[in-house]
Amino acid sequence: MYKSLYEINYDHIPSIKYFSDATHRLLELDVKRDGKKIGYIKGAGDKVPEALQQMGYELSFLEEKDITADNLKQFDAVVAGVRAYNVHEWLNTVNDVLNDYVKNGGNYLVQYNTNSFVGPARFKMGPYPFVISRNRITDEDSKVNFTDTSDGLLNWPNKITDKDFEGWVQERGVYFADQMDANYKAILSMKDPGEAELKGSLIAARYGKGRFIYTGLAFFRQLPAGVPGAYRLFANLIANPN
Repeated sequence: MYKSLYEINYDHIPSIKYFSDATHRLLELDVKRDGKKIGYIKGAGDKVPEALQQMGYELSFLEEKDITADNLKQFDAVVAGVRAYNVHEWLNTVNDVLNDYVKNGGNYLVQYNTNSFVGPARFKMGPYPFVISRNRITDEDSKVNFTDTSDGLLNWPNKITDKDFEGWVQERGVYFADQMDANYKAILSMKDPGEAELKGSLIAARYGKGRFIYTGLAFFRQLPAGVPGAYRLFANLIANPN
């Protein structure tokens, strides 16, 4: 049995070293991929990039200087990490470039961003307007409804079923979209016990030849936790929209 060495070291107590059993979780996932090269805009320290690399995607981390038409066209998808728009003000200035990437056939996925207590957050994000609310689903076992079972996001390259929402941890999602333009389609609906149904956990819009997606689903928790259905759904979100 292998052991891991840990050390507790504070000024007010003697240094303590101890060993604990080393563990490593192995997952057998039935995940199909479509596309390989992903441009990733880092957010506030999420571990989604590691999960994508483990799935076999080739990641390139993007800074402001990398958001150009010529550079983006190499990627099958561009993904913005959690709270990326909160930590990178420059994302508001490159929205037109990202929209053109989508218009020309690209796939742009934005993970959740936070708003303030003052009101809904409004960023220059996506080809059509929407706001980010404080809506969330805290019951990780809440029933998830599919608004259109024929939608490509639920079928390609993985067929998404109720089983893919089993075993989620801590919550379904946070900071859902709200006040969406009519061009957006809500893919899922869900609710906490005794609360109203929410439809902003996953929204998508076709724009030109490509697709823009915003999701408040807690992939940043589910992927590191090894939830199989989260891997399958995320693979669908970054698959070729055509």
